[in-house]
Amino acid sequence: MGKIILALLITSGYLFASGDTESSGGTDIVQRTVNFLIFAGILYYLLADPIKNFFGGRSKDIANDLEKVQERLRESKRAKEDAELKIDEAKRFAEELKVTAAKENKLLGEKMSEQCEVELANIGKQNASLMELEQRQMIRGIVDNVMDDLLVQESAGFDKETMAKIILKKVA
Repeated sequence: MGKIILALLITSGYLFASGDTESSGGTDIVQRTVNFLIFAGILYYLLADPIKNFFGGRSKDIANDLEKVQERLRESKRAKEDAELKIDEAKRFAEELKVTAAKENKLLGEKMSEQCEVELANIGKQNASLMELEQRQMIRGIVDNVMDDLLVQESAGFDKETMAKIILKKVA
């Protein structure tokens, strides 16, 4: 079909063209106008559908790209909102953690203070017990020494004054 129209276009140029316009003084405006209209009609017939398809397809591609961009924009907004929620949640968690850590720090300080007081009391009791034990051992040692001295001095008299003097000597 296109070949037929092309053949008509070529032959119409020969049919309507006239070479004697210079000699007769007339113009060939009508023939040229008809040739132009035929040429424009053929171009329209041959190129209209491909051009329409190209621009229609291009419009659809642009619309699809625009829709994809808008979807990405919506996803970005959702991701931003999610990130902001996570940031707020992290801030709240940090505040709770800070308060909890302060409470635990206070409780641990009090507990350690109580343990130190208990340990000091225990150390005081142990020290008192050790002092009593040392005193008892000293008393036993003195009594043993006094008894040894008394046994040695058996021949001497056992009066209270002599006993007191011996004990005072050992204690001092």
